[in-house]
Amino acid sequence: MSFLGWITLAPLFGFFLILFLPRNNPALIRQVTLLLSLVIFAGSLGLLSGTQPDTNVPWIPDFNINFHLSIDGLSIWLVLLSTLLTPIAVLISWKYIDHRVKEYHALLFLLEFGVIGVFVAMDLFLFYVFWEVSLVPMYLLVGIWGHERRIYAAVKFFLYTMAASVLMLVAIVYVYLQAGTFSYPEILRMIGSSQLVFSPTAQFWLFLAFFVAFAVKVPLFPLHTWLPDAHVEAPTAGSVMLASVMLKLGTYGIVRFCLPMFPGAARECADWIVALAIIGIIYGALVALVQPNMKKLVAYSSVSHLGFVVLGIFSFTQYGMDGAVYQMLNHGISTGALFILVGCLYERRHSLEIKDYGGVGTVAPWLSIVFVVTTLASVGLPTLNNFVGEFMVLVGAAKVSLTWAALASLGVILSVCYMLWLYQRTFTGETPEEVRKHVYDLTPREWAALLPLVILMVWMGISAQTFLPRITASTSPILKQTTVNVPFQVQDATPASQEVADAR
Repeated sequence: MSFLGWITLAPLFGFFLILFLPRNNPALIRQVTLLLSLVIFAGSLGLLSGTQPDTNVPWIPDFNINFHLSIDGLSIWLVLLSTLLTPIAVLISWKYIDHRVKEYHALLFLLEFGVIGVFVAMDLFLFYVFWEVSLVPMYLLVGIWGHERRIYAAVKFFLYTMAASVLMLVAIVYVYLQAGTFSYPEILRMIGSSQLVFSPTAQFWLFLAFFVAFAVKVPLFPLHTWLPDAHVEAPTAGSVMLASVMLKLGTYGIVRFCLPMFPGAARECADWIVALAIIGIIYGALVALVQPNMKKLVAYSSVSHLGFVVLGIFSFTQYGMDGAVYQMLNHGISTGALFILVGCLYERRHSLEIKDYGGVGTVAPWLSIVFVVTTLASVGLPTLNNFVGEFMVLVGAAKVSLTWAALASLGVILSVCYMLWLYQRTFTGETPEEVRKHVYDLTPREWAALLPLVILMVWMGISAQTFLPRITASTSPILKQTTVNVPFQVQDATPASQEVADAR
């Protein structure tokens, strides 16, 4: 088995290891989980060294199903994001999770196993297995360790995502019956050589089945209603992993599967999908603007930010596509940090209501500084990470339609309003007695969780060339694949990474 195979299976090993540790020693469980998750992250960095060979071994030969794993510039950064955030999730749960500690940490490993598998699976059946595996631990994390309405939120999350996934399974089976294989590279080869041709009607329904499953996970307006409930009720680590990693399963699936496999339908549906994305950008920002609950505000900001990702994908330009993928990473870093900071405030004050705060900057100056840096990154301040992704998406959209870009830019303006207003109401002004009594500054453990994310916000904002060449190398063939058997051409053949370098 290749190095990629071992990295993918390592969290599953961690899951079983934690199950065998003694339940009455939570300190040992936390320490082992943190150590092993750090080892997995360090090992995953080895994926950056050169081209990684595929893992491709027979799994269910009777149905031609293989355990086929591969990694490229589209998936590698998402895998690294997943392995980075797992030890951070352990750190921020260190004191907060005090019951069923063993099960909690085992489920974190199972979640990591599922999401990494989704990003690297090259067999459609295997992809679906990993997709479903990732749902179970998140459902349990919300349902067991969440807040008052945790059961309602967990069931709603599971029903939404599971129902949409069934549509995708039906489409996968249909593709298998037509192609005779679940191998994704082989299916793409057959489509490219016209050995496998779907009728326009079949292609539309297949695209829709895949797209709805992914759109629910993004979530794209109007399929987003499960997200605020899940975020508000989830424990802090659950919110971080949900926002930073699990939502990216949807956008990744659109880029990886919907566009290359069903290019004609993707092009035909682009206009109404872009319309939904722009509605989501503006709607999410407007609803965030009136939220009294900090977690709900950040949750609706995710609806807005991920609308930018969908807009970039369906601009069908190199700049837009690369910006969309880069924005997936940016959102994972900045929004993950926001949920950690909100969790830090909740652990101190035991309230998510903005009205219960005020003047926090007086008693917790370092917490205030990290929050304002994260806020500025989230609103797209130049030199911080979100600016690069949003700028590239807007340029890609403008190449197709200035109206698209103009409407989407309203989301950027509104994000400044709701994020700075959140900061003003929470961290400035007079400090209430309850805040003085309970709120304190960042601890070394919290610094350990937040500092890597703050560094990445700056690094990704000033050195995008670290990431973009690999992304372009993978998205360019996907864009070319979307021209197979359809009368369109890729609108911008210049690699976006090169254009960024030229602009500088």
